[in-house]
Amino acid sequence: MSKVYIGIGSNLGSREENCERAIRLLIAHGITITKRSSMIETKPWGFTEQSDFINMAIEIETALAPEELLRLLKKIETEAGRLPSSHWGPRAIDLDILLYDDLVINTPELEIPHPGIEQREFVLRPLSELAPNTMHPVLHKSIRELLDALEGIR
Repeated sequence: MSKVYIGIGSNLGSREENCERAIRLLIAHGITITKRSSMIETKPWGFTEQSDFINMAIEIETALAPEELLRLLKKIETEAGRLPSSHWGPRAIDLDILLYDDLVINTPELEIPHPGIEQREFVLRPLSELAPNTMHPVLHKSIRELLDALEGIR
């Protein structure tokens, strides 16, 4: 079994309920959730002319390969009401593989660790609740160190 961290975000409709629904759908599809962070409200990143997000992270255990997990997450996003939108645009639900064990994958379909983690407080804050000492396999810094560095910039 692999340990995977998934970021969850929503800024359309009932944002908290969208996140909870995504978690229920993950469980219904056989995913074991071992930890979950608190939900935080965050400003949009990238395209800023949209509503604030609710963000959180979960730790899961899975036997799915990274590509299989990605396909499942995309299926669950659709089941949870995600519609096609612009890059960084508003969405009912967003599920991202943040870390998958200590794998480094860089294909056109999938990048692990998720790109830009070190620049995104809305990812680092909930992830640091779950895995502060987990090392980023490319940057070789802990999640807590990355969050501390980002907070030092502000």
